[in-house]
Amino acid sequence: MNTQQVNMAMAEVLRSWDPFQEGEDFYEPEIADVLLAMRDMENSSELASKIQGIYEFSFEQQLAFNDCLKIAEQLRSIKGNESCTL
Repeated sequence: MNTQQVNMAMAEVLRSWDPFQEGEDFYEPEIADVLLAMRDMENSSELASKIQGIYEFSFEQQLAFNDCLKIAEQLRSIKGNESCTL
């Protein structure tokens, strides 16, 4: 997969998650923030904490860390399938 395909796949995972039952198209700003955070996160736990903070900032409700960790692991798995092509 190229970078664009990876980003689209990760965005789809985040859209499908719908943690506050607002509808899949409700989370575009949070999805963009999570995709940006993916660049800097070294591990799933760190990413889960960042995801938790992003959604808490927007919705003033804290998500369970384990739920965020599951999503972070899915995202890192997708990113891990990205191939480097030159």
